[in-house]
Amino acid sequence: MMTAEWYRRFAVREARGHSPTYEALALAVSADEHLVKLLDQLPQEKRQPNLLFAAAQYLGAPVATPDAFSAWAVQDWPELSGTMRSRRTQTNEPTRCATMLPILAQLPQPLALLEVGASAGLCLYPDAYQYQYGDGPIVLGPADSQVRLSCAISGNVPIPESMPAVVWRAGLDLNPLDVASDDDVRWLDALIWPEQQERRDRLHAAVRIARADPPHLVTGDLLADLPALVAQAPADATLVIFHSAVLTYVPPETRTAFTDLVRGLPCRWISNEGTGVLPELASAVKLDPDGPAMFLLALDGQPLGLASPHGQEVRWLTTHGASV
Repeated sequence: MMTAEWYRRFAVREARGHSPTYEALALAVSADEHLVKLLDQLPQEKRQPNLLFAAAQYLGAPVATPDAFSAWAVQDWPELSGTMRSRRTQTNEPTRCATMLPILAQLPQPLALLEVGASAGLCLYPDAYQYQYGDGPIVLGPADSQVRLSCAISGNVPIPESMPAVVWRAGLDLNPLDVASDDDVRWLDALIWPEQQERRDRLHAAVRIARADPPHLVTGDLLADLPALVAQAPADATLVIFHSAVLTYVPPETRTAFTDLVRGLPCRWISNEGTGVLPELASAVKLDPDGPAMFLLALDGQPLGLASPHGQEVRWLTTHGASV
């Protein structure tokens, strides 16, 4: 996809309705030939809208108005592009746990969780957060948790009656972020869209939880280093390998190799990726090509639901719970 079209689609399909600021900036970038040419000097995976805007926020750019942003981006391009080259979009949104919890709660307990593309590991704590689904009065999770995740639902979502029991948690990432590092947390903060103060407050509350019990994060590749980390999981727990918005950043052949690998490991597999990332999973699902961007939520390759990218909504596709 051409860079200008990439930014236009981001504005319409992802930012619209969620961030007026990013919608306006993305449309402005798509129409700015000079800025598009500068972006085209970067590797393909470094041209993405979320990375540009996060790097800009991290550097204190004027994001409130498109004209000021464009002028700043061109003037400060060496520092901006350097930040984009050295950083990754490692959004660590705890609310994604709300879309996975209905699956996790149905699996044989206790659980050992292994997240691929873990960022700072905040999604490794589904048992530490509170949950409220739809308009229901029931709140699940620890009474003293500082994090409450709200998730809109449609369809026959199997809302859990109890929380999963997690006895082991680990993450794998090419460049794991450290919850104890103020600079790493600052980068996570910059990845949050400008108007979404609730997400920002939730991030910092989740960081406090993780700092009290730091996650076991391993620097490594999702193909070469996954089996060794799997071998560390306790044998008397159900191992769950999961990932969200990770495979979109690797080539198609790597996605195929990863799915082949994980299918052969002694685990259950939860994938939560954009609907076009694993086409073999999405082929049986009716999708609106012009609708808002959604993730396909699947267990062991079986599509179960559509989830909003940041976990605010899940639409169940089946008439019953996950097949466990």
